[in-house]
Amino acid sequence: MLLRRSMALALALAAAAMWAPPRLGHATGGHSKRRLVGVAVGPGCHSSSSTSRSTTPGSMADRTEATGAPMAAAAGDLRSEFREVLLSRRRERQVPLTVEQGSPVKEPLYQGNGPLGLREAMESCPRKEVDNFEEKLVEENFYLMTESGEQGRLPVLLLKLNDTAPERKPVVVILHSSYKCKEWLRPLLEAYASRGYIAVAIDSRYHGERASSKTTYIDALKSSWKNGDTMPFIFDTVWDLIKLGDHLSTREDVDPSRIGITGESLGGMHAWFAAFVDTRYSVVVPIIGVQGFQWAIDNDMWQARVDSIKPLFEEARIDSGKSEIDAEAVRKVWDQIAPGMASQFDAPYSVPLIAPRPLLLLNGADDPRCPVLGLQEPASKAAEAYKEAGSADKFKFMAEPGVGHRMTASMVKEASDWFDRFL
Repeated sequence: MLLRRSMALALALAAAAMWAPPRLGHATGGHSKRRLVGVAVGPGCHSSSSTSRSTTPGSMADRTEATGAPMAAAAGDLRSEFREVLLSRRRERQVPLTVEQGSPVKEPLYQGNGPLGLREAMESCPRKEVDNFEEKLVEENFYLMTESGEQGRLPVLLLKLNDTAPERKPVVVILHSSYKCKEWLRPLLEAYASRGYIAVAIDSRYHGERASSKTTYIDALKSSWKNGDTMPFIFDTVWDLIKLGDHLSTREDVDPSRIGITGESLGGMHAWFAAFVDTRYSVVVPIIGVQGFQWAIDNDMWQARVDSIKPLFEEARIDSGKSEIDAEAVRKVWDQIAPGMASQFDAPYSVPLIAPRPLLLLNGADDPRCPVLGLQEPASKAAEAYKEAGSADKFKFMAEPGVGHRMTASMVKEASDWFDRFL
Protein backbone atom coordinates (compact mmCIF):
# COMPACT_ATOMS: atom_id res chain seq x y z
CA MET A 1 0.00 0.00 0.00
CA LEU A 2 2.78 2.42 0.94
CA LEU A 3 4.61 1.67 -2.31
CA ARG A 4 1.46 2.27 -4.40
CA ARG A 5 0.81 5.52 -2.57
CA SER A 6 4.41 6.64 -3.09
CA MET A 7 4.19 5.89 -6.83
CA ALA A 8 0.92 7.80 -7.09
CA LEU A 9 2.46 10.79 -5.37
CA ALA A 10 5.47 10.70 -7.64
CA LEU A 11 3.20 10.79 -10.70
CA ALA A 12 1.16 13.61 -9.21
CA LEU A 13 4.27 15.65 -8.58
CA ALA A 14 5.57 15.09 -12.07
CA ALA A 15 2.33 16.54 -13.43
CA ALA A 16 2.33 19.66 -11.23
CA ALA A 17 1.19 22.73 -13.17
CA MET A 18 2.78 26.17 -13.47
CA TRP A 19 1.16 28.71 -11.16
CA ALA A 20 0.77 32.36 -10.25
CA PRO A 21 -0.12 33.70 -6.81
CA PRO A 22 -3.48 35.41 -6.26
CA ARG A 23 -3.63 39.03 -5.23
CA LEU A 24 -4.19 40.13 -1.67
CA GLY A 25 -7.65 39.27 -0.39
CA HIS A 26 -8.62 36.93 -3.24
CA ALA A 27 -9.55 33.36 -2.40
CA THR A 28 -7.86 30.45 -4.09
CA GLY A 29 -9.36 27.17 -5.10
CA GLY A 30 -8.67 23.94 -6.93
CA HIS A 31 -6.79 22.31 -4.05
CA SER A 32 -6.33 18.57 -4.44
CA LYS A 33 -7.39 16.25 -1.63
CA ARG A 34 -4.92 13.38 -2.11
CA ARG A 35 -3.53 12.32 1.30
CA LEU A 36 0.22 12.22 1.91
CA VAL A 37 0.89 9.74 4.68
CA GLY A 38 4.21 8.49 5.95
CA VAL A 39 6.14 9.25 2.78
CA ALA A 40 8.57 11.82 1.55
CA VAL A 41 7.68 13.99 -1.41
CA GLY A 42 10.86 14.32 -3.39
CA PRO A 43 13.24 12.27 -5.50
CA GLY A 44 12.30 8.64 -5.25
CA CYS A 45 9.69 9.34 -2.55
CA HIS A 46 11.95 8.12 0.25
CA SER A 47 10.32 6.46 3.26
CA SER A 48 10.09 8.46 6.47
CA SER A 49 12.62 6.22 8.15
CA SER A 50 15.43 6.59 5.60
CA THR A 51 18.54 8.22 7.03
CA SER A 52 22.16 7.65 6.06
CA ARG A 53 24.17 10.82 6.19
CA SER A 54 27.24 12.48 7.63
CA THR A 55 27.24 13.77 11.20
CA THR A 56 29.52 16.73 10.57
CA PRO A 57 28.69 20.04 8.85
CA GLY A 58 29.03 19.56 5.09
CA SER A 59 30.75 21.61 2.43
CA MET A 60 29.34 24.16 -0.01
CA ALA A 61 30.56 22.26 -3.06
CA ASP A 62 27.12 21.10 -4.23
CA ARG A 63 25.37 24.43 -3.75
CA THR A 64 25.43 25.83 -7.28
CA GLU A 65 22.06 27.49 -7.86
CA ALA A 66 20.39 27.68 -11.24
CA THR A 67 16.86 28.84 -11.94
CA GLY A 68 14.96 30.36 -14.85
CA ALA A 69 14.61 34.12 -15.26
CA PRO A 70 10.77 34.09 -15.13
CA MET A 71 10.72 32.17 -11.86
CA ALA A 72 13.42 34.42 -10.38
CA ALA A 73 11.46 37.52 -11.37
CA ALA A 74 8.25 36.14 -9.85
CA ALA A 75 10.10 35.29 -6.65
CA GLY A 76 11.57 38.77 -6.44
CA ASP A 77 8.18 40.39 -6.97
CA LEU A 78 6.45 38.34 -4.28
CA ARG A 79 9.29 38.87 -1.81
CA SER A 80 9.13 42.62 -2.44
CA GLU A 81 5.39 42.60 -1.80
CA PHE A 82 5.89 40.69 1.42
CA ARG A 83 8.62 43.06 2.59
CA GLU A 84 6.28 45.99 1.97
CA VAL A 85 3.64 44.32 4.14
CA LEU A 86 6.22 43.87 6.89
CA LEU A 87 7.31 47.50 6.58
CA SER A 88 3.72 48.78 6.56
CA ARG A 89 3.38 48.34 10.33
CA ARG A 90 6.83 49.40 11.43
CA ARG A 91 6.88 52.55 13.52
CA GLU A 92 9.99 53.58 11.61
CA ARG A 93 10.74 51.88 8.32
CA GLN A 94 14.40 51.44 9.24
CA VAL A 95 16.39 51.89 12.45
CA PRO A 96 20.12 51.30 13.01
CA LEU A 97 20.77 47.68 13.99
CA THR A 98 22.48 47.89 17.36
CA VAL A 99 23.52 45.26 19.89
CA GLU A 100 23.13 45.39 23.68
CA GLN A 101 24.70 42.98 26.15
CA GLY A 102 22.29 40.67 27.97
CA SER A 103 22.53 38.03 30.67
CA PRO A 104 21.21 34.47 31.14
CA VAL A 105 17.51 34.20 31.99
CA LYS A 106 17.17 32.43 35.35
CA GLU A 107 13.39 32.03 35.37
CA PRO A 108 11.97 31.82 31.83
CA LEU A 109 8.36 32.91 31.35
CA TYR A 110 6.09 30.32 29.77
CA GLN A 111 2.60 31.46 28.79
CA GLY A 112 -0.77 29.76 28.61
CA ASN A 113 -2.38 27.37 31.06
CA GLY A 114 -1.49 24.06 29.44
CA PRO A 115 1.40 21.73 30.33
CA LEU A 116 4.81 22.54 28.90
CA GLY A 117 5.24 19.08 27.46
CA LEU A 118 8.35 16.94 27.37
CA ARG A 119 11.79 17.66 26.01
CA GLU A 120 12.48 14.04 25.07
CA ALA A 121 12.38 14.69 21.32
CA MET A 122 14.84 17.58 21.62
CA GLU A 123 17.06 15.62 23.97
CA SER A 124 17.33 12.88 21.35
CA CYS A 125 19.08 15.21 18.90
CA PRO A 126 22.45 13.73 17.85
CA ARG A 127 25.36 15.29 19.65
CA LYS A 128 29.10 14.80 19.59
CA GLU A 129 30.95 13.72 22.71
CA VAL A 130 33.22 16.61 23.64
CA ASP A 131 35.63 16.40 26.55
CA ASN A 132 34.86 19.07 29.13
CA PHE A 133 31.88 20.21 27.07
CA GLU A 134 30.50 22.56 29.71
CA GLU A 135 33.85 24.33 30.04
CA LYS A 136 34.24 24.65 26.26
CA LEU A 137 30.69 25.87 25.68
CA VAL A 138 30.44 29.61 25.02
CA GLU A 139 27.09 31.25 25.77
CA GLU A 140 26.17 34.70 24.51
CA ASN A 141 23.06 36.57 25.63
CA PHE A 142 22.35 39.84 23.84
CA TYR A 143 19.64 42.03 22.35
CA LEU A 144 19.28 43.30 18.79
CA MET A 145 17.39 46.53 18.21
CA THR A 146 15.26 45.62 15.21
CA GLU A 147 12.89 48.59 15.36
CA SER A 148 11.75 51.31 17.73
CA GLY A 149 9.51 50.46 20.67
CA GLU A 150 9.59 47.82 23.39
CA GLN A 151 8.97 44.87 21.05
CA GLY A 152 11.83 46.00 18.83
CA ARG A 153 14.30 44.68 21.41
CA LEU A 154 15.06 41.14 20.22
CA PRO A 155 16.50 38.76 22.87
CA VAL A 156 19.07 36.33 21.42
CA LEU A 157 20.68 33.24 22.94
CA LEU A 158 23.76 31.90 21.12
CA LEU A 159 25.79 28.78 21.96
CA LYS A 160 29.03 27.62 20.36
CA LEU A 161 32.22 25.77 21.23
CA ASN A 162 35.29 27.74 22.22
CA ASP A 163 37.49 26.73 19.32
CA THR A 164 39.06 28.55 16.39
CA ALA A 165 38.76 25.92 13.68
CA PRO A 166 37.16 26.64 11.37
CA GLU A 167 37.34 30.39 11.78
CA ARG A 168 33.87 30.84 10.28
CA LYS A 169 31.23 28.32 11.26
CA PRO A 170 27.78 27.32 10.00
CA VAL A 171 24.78 28.56 11.97
CA VAL A 172 21.48 26.88 12.83
CA VAL A 173 18.71 29.22 13.99
CA ILE A 174 16.14 27.30 16.08
CA LEU A 175 12.70 28.80 16.81
CA HIS A 176 10.31 27.93 19.63
CA SER A 177 6.59 27.10 19.50
CA SER A 178 3.70 29.15 20.88
CA TYR A 179 3.80 30.14 24.55
CA LYS A 180 7.40 28.97 25.04
CA CYS A 181 10.73 30.82 24.73
CA LYS A 182 14.33 30.48 23.62
CA GLU A 183 15.44 28.80 26.88
CA TRP A 184 13.11 25.89 26.19
CA LEU A 185 15.27 24.98 23.19
CA ARG A 186 18.52 24.51 25.11
CA PRO A 187 18.80 20.73 24.48
CA LEU A 188 18.76 21.37 20.73
CA LEU A 189 21.11 24.34 20.99
CA GLU A 190 23.67 22.31 22.94
CA ALA A 191 23.41 19.34 20.57
CA TYR A 192 24.13 21.47 17.51
CA ALA A 193 26.89 23.39 19.28
CA SER A 194 28.59 20.11 20.21
CA ARG A 195 28.81 19.26 16.50
CA GLY A 196 30.52 22.48 15.50
CA TYR A 197 27.55 24.68 14.64
CA ILE A 198 26.78 28.08 16.10
CA ALA A 199 23.31 27.51 17.55
CA VAL A 200 20.99 30.50 17.89
CA ALA A 201 17.54 30.97 19.43
CA ILE A 202 15.39 34.06 19.89
CA ASP A 203 12.25 34.99 21.79
CA SER A 204 9.51 35.59 19.22
CA ARG A 205 7.29 38.64 19.59
CA TYR A 206 5.39 38.78 22.89
CA HIS A 207 7.16 35.66 24.21
CA GLY A 208 9.91 35.06 26.75
CA GLU A 209 11.70 38.24 27.72
CA ARG A 210 9.31 40.16 25.47
CA ALA A 211 6.33 39.14 27.63
CA SER A 212 5.23 40.41 31.03
CA SER A 213 2.47 37.93 31.89
CA LYS A 214 1.00 34.58 30.90
CA THR A 215 -1.44 36.33 28.54
CA THR A 216 0.92 38.76 26.78
CA TYR A 217 0.83 36.91 23.44
CA ILE A 218 -2.96 36.48 23.39
CA ASP A 219 -3.41 40.11 24.44
CA ALA A 220 -1.21 41.22 21.54
CA LEU A 221 -3.23 39.13 19.08
CA LYS A 222 -6.47 40.69 20.31
CA SER A 223 -4.98 44.17 20.03
CA SER A 224 -3.85 43.48 16.47
CA TRP A 225 -7.38 42.37 15.54
CA LYS A 226 -8.91 45.52 16.99
CA ASN A 227 -6.30 48.07 15.93
CA GLY A 228 -4.44 46.60 12.95
CA ASP A 229 -1.19 48.28 14.00
CA THR A 230 0.97 45.21 14.67
CA MET A 231 1.37 41.67 13.26
CA PRO A 232 2.16 39.48 16.28
CA PHE A 233 1.13 36.27 14.49
CA ILE A 234 4.21 35.30 12.46
CA PHE A 235 4.98 38.47 10.49
CA ASP A 236 6.54 40.72 13.14
CA THR A 237 8.91 37.93 14.17
CA VAL A 238 9.83 37.41 10.52
CA TRP A 239 10.96 41.03 10.50
CA ASP A 240 13.16 40.22 13.49
CA LEU A 241 14.62 37.25 11.63
CA ILE A 242 15.58 39.46 8.71
CA LYS A 243 17.42 41.69 11.18
CA LEU A 244 18.96 38.62 12.82
CA GLY A 245 20.26 37.66 9.38
CA ASP A 246 21.82 41.12 9.10
CA HIS A 247 23.63 40.59 12.39
CA LEU A 248 24.78 37.04 11.76
CA SER A 249 26.10 37.94 8.31
CA THR A 250 28.49 40.49 9.84
CA ARG A 251 29.92 38.31 12.62
CA GLU A 252 33.52 37.25 12.21
CA ASP A 253 32.77 33.73 13.49
CA VAL A 254 29.90 33.08 11.04
CA ASP A 255 30.05 31.78 7.48
CA PRO A 256 27.29 34.01 6.01
CA SER A 257 26.61 31.54 3.19
CA ARG A 258 25.82 28.76 5.69
CA ILE A 259 22.92 29.97 7.86
CA GLY A 260 20.21 27.37 8.40
CA ILE A 261 16.81 27.82 10.03
CA THR A 262 14.31 25.50 11.68
CA GLY A 263 11.51 25.67 14.21
CA GLU A 264 8.60 23.82 15.77
CA SER A 265 4.94 24.72 15.20
CA LEU A 266 4.79 28.55 15.38
CA GLY A 267 8.58 28.43 15.04
CA GLY A 268 8.15 26.31 11.92
CA MET A 269 5.91 29.01 10.45
CA HIS A 270 8.52 31.62 11.34
CA ALA A 271 11.20 29.53 9.60
CA TRP A 272 9.02 29.09 6.49
CA PHE A 273 8.24 32.77 6.01
CA ALA A 274 11.72 33.97 6.97
CA ALA A 275 13.30 31.64 4.40
CA PHE A 276 10.77 32.72 1.77
CA VAL A 277 11.58 36.42 2.16
CA ASP A 278 15.30 36.23 3.06
CA THR A 279 17.51 34.08 0.84
CA ARG A 280 20.40 34.25 3.31
CA TYR A 281 18.68 31.38 5.13
CA SER A 282 20.33 28.75 2.98
CA VAL A 283 18.98 25.49 4.46
CA VAL A 284 15.42 25.30 5.76
CA VAL A 285 13.56 22.78 7.94
CA PRO A 286 10.10 23.84 9.19
CA ILE A 287 8.73 21.23 11.64
CA ILE A 288 4.93 20.90 12.02
CA GLY A 289 4.64 24.49 10.81
CA VAL A 290 3.69 24.67 7.14
CA GLN A 291 0.00 24.66 6.27
CA GLY A 292 -2.40 25.91 3.61
CA PHE A 293 -4.38 28.66 5.35
CA GLN A 294 -6.77 29.22 2.44
CA TRP A 295 -7.14 25.48 1.91
CA ALA A 296 -8.17 25.10 5.55
CA ILE A 297 -10.86 27.75 5.11
CA ASP A 298 -12.12 26.27 1.84
CA ASN A 299 -12.25 22.74 3.27
CA ASP A 300 -13.60 23.48 6.77
CA MET A 301 -10.34 22.37 8.39
CA TRP A 302 -9.50 25.56 10.28
CA GLN A 303 -10.79 24.59 13.74
CA ALA A 304 -7.61 23.08 15.23
CA ARG A 305 -5.47 26.07 14.25
CA VAL A 306 -8.11 28.45 15.61
CA ASP A 307 -8.29 26.51 18.87
CA SER A 308 -4.56 27.11 19.47
CA ILE A 309 -5.27 30.85 19.87
CA LYS A 310 -9.02 30.69 20.47
CA PRO A 311 -9.42 33.79 22.70
CA LEU A 312 -8.48 35.89 19.67
CA PHE A 313 -11.22 34.36 17.54
CA GLU A 314 -13.77 34.58 20.32
CA GLU A 315 -13.03 38.30 20.48
CA ALA A 316 -13.52 38.57 16.72
CA ARG A 317 -16.76 36.58 16.91
CA ILE A 318 -18.18 38.94 19.50
CA ASP A 319 -17.05 42.03 17.58
CA SER A 320 -18.67 40.63 14.42
CA GLY A 321 -21.97 39.87 16.15
CA LYS A 322 -21.77 36.17 15.37
CA SER A 323 -23.11 33.36 17.53
CA GLU A 324 -20.18 31.10 16.66
CA ILE A 325 -16.80 31.24 14.96
CA ASP A 326 -17.11 30.47 11.26
CA ALA A 327 -14.93 30.47 8.14
CA GLU A 328 -15.78 34.10 7.38
CA ALA A 329 -14.58 35.17 10.82
CA VAL A 330 -11.38 33.16 10.40
CA ARG A 331 -10.59 34.82 7.08
CA LYS A 332 -11.25 38.30 8.49
CA VAL A 333 -8.90 37.67 11.40
CA TRP A 334 -6.10 36.37 9.17
CA ASP A 335 -6.49 39.32 6.79
CA GLN A 336 -6.30 41.77 9.68
CA ILE A 337 -3.43 40.35 11.73
CA ALA A 338 -1.34 38.82 8.89
CA PRO A 339 -2.33 40.43 5.55
CA GLY A 340 -1.85 38.08 2.59
CA MET A 341 -1.07 35.03 4.70
CA ALA A 342 -4.23 33.29 3.43
CA SER A 343 -3.87 34.59 -0.12
CA GLN A 344 -0.77 35.53 -2.14
CA PHE A 345 1.76 34.60 0.57
CA ASP A 346 0.10 31.28 1.43
CA ALA A 347 2.05 28.02 1.23
CA PRO A 348 1.31 27.15 -2.44
CA TYR A 349 2.96 30.41 -3.50
CA SER A 350 5.69 31.10 -0.94
CA VAL A 351 7.06 27.61 -0.23
CA PRO A 352 8.13 26.92 -3.87
CA LEU A 353 10.11 30.17 -3.86
CA ILE A 354 12.51 28.74 -1.30
CA ALA A 355 13.94 26.70 -4.20
CA PRO A 356 16.70 25.85 -4.93
CA ARG A 357 17.88 26.11 -1.31
CA PRO A 358 17.62 22.75 0.52
CA LEU A 359 14.15 22.45 2.08
CA LEU A 360 12.82 19.66 4.30
CA LEU A 361 9.17 19.82 5.40
CA LEU A 362 8.38 17.64 8.43
CA ASN A 363 4.80 16.99 9.56
CA GLY A 364 2.64 14.48 11.33
CA ALA A 365 0.30 12.55 9.03
CA ASP A 366 -2.60 13.14 11.44
CA ASP A 367 -1.81 16.76 12.35
CA PRO A 368 -5.12 18.68 12.57
CA ARG A 369 -3.40 22.09 12.62
CA CYS A 370 -1.29 21.42 9.52
CA PRO A 371 -3.44 18.89 7.60
CA VAL A 372 -1.45 16.95 5.03
CA LEU A 373 -4.40 17.19 2.65
CA GLY A 374 -3.73 20.91 2.52
CA LEU A 375 -0.03 20.38 1.85
CA GLN A 376 -0.22 18.42 -1.39
CA GLU A 377 -0.45 21.55 -3.53
CA PRO A 378 2.47 23.36 -1.83
CA ALA A 379 4.55 20.16 -1.88
CA SER A 380 3.75 19.43 -5.52
CA LYS A 381 4.59 22.95 -6.64
CA ALA A 382 7.75 22.97 -4.55
CA ALA A 383 8.89 19.66 -6.05
CA GLU A 384 8.32 21.07 -9.54
CA ALA A 385 10.25 24.25 -8.69
CA TYR A 386 13.20 22.23 -7.39
CA LYS A 387 13.11 19.99 -10.45
CA GLU A 388 13.15 22.99 -12.78
CA ALA A 389 16.08 24.44 -10.83
CA GLY A 390 18.04 21.22 -11.25
CA SER A 391 17.90 20.64 -7.48
CA ALA A 392 15.32 17.89 -7.11
CA ASP A 393 17.42 16.20 -4.43
CA LYS A 394 17.23 19.31 -2.22
CA PHE A 395 13.51 19.05 -1.47
CA LYS A 396 11.68 16.50 0.65
CA PHE A 397 8.31 16.40 2.37
CA MET A 398 7.76 13.81 5.10
CA ALA A 399 4.56 13.05 7.01
CA GLU A 400 5.11 10.69 9.94
CA PRO A 401 2.34 8.07 10.25
CA GLY A 402 0.13 8.15 13.34
CA VAL A 403 1.49 11.49 14.55
CA GLY A 404 -0.60 14.57 15.27
CA HIS A 405 0.64 18.07 16.05
CA ARG A 406 3.87 17.24 17.84
CA MET A 407 7.58 17.14 17.10
CA THR A 408 8.98 13.62 17.39
CA ALA A 409 12.47 12.22 17.89
CA SER A 410 12.50 11.01 14.30
CA MET A 411 11.70 14.53 13.07
CA VAL A 412 14.55 15.90 15.16
CA LYS A 413 16.89 13.29 13.66
CA GLU A 414 15.75 14.01 10.09
CA ALA A 415 16.28 17.74 10.62
CA SER A 416 19.73 17.13 12.09
CA ASP A 417 20.72 14.91 9.17
CA TRP A 418 19.44 17.48 6.67
CA PHE A 419 21.62 20.21 8.15
CA ASP A 420 24.63 17.92 8.28
CA ARG A 421 24.10 17.04 4.63
CA PHE A 422 23.54 20.49 3.17
CA LEU A 423 24.79 23.18 5.57
